[in-house]
Amino acid sequence: MWLLCNYSQIILKKMEISIIKIGNSKGFRLSKTLLEKYNIKDKVELILEKGHIILKPISTPRKNWDTAFKEMHANGDDKLFFNDVFEEENLEEWR
Repeated sequence: MWLLCNYSQIILKKMEISIIKIGNSKGFRLSKTLLEKYNIKDKVELILEKGHIILKPISTPRKNWDTAFKEMHANGDDKLFFNDVFEEENLEEWR
């Protein structure tokens, strides 16, 4: 199995793991060390590419944005840097 940490910096390491029976299916276990190192939580993206199986952690980049936006508002950090570009436009000609 090959692990790909990200697409911009490819680091390949080879590791042999056993396929185990899980109910009516089969699967494999990843060590706690690998899970932590590659920030794998509950789900991974499985990519099949040229004879390889790539597991990619699924990140949630917008997680907790609502809390961050509320905090920004409370601190007054949610102000526009410049005026709305349409604020002074005459949009009548577009009708």
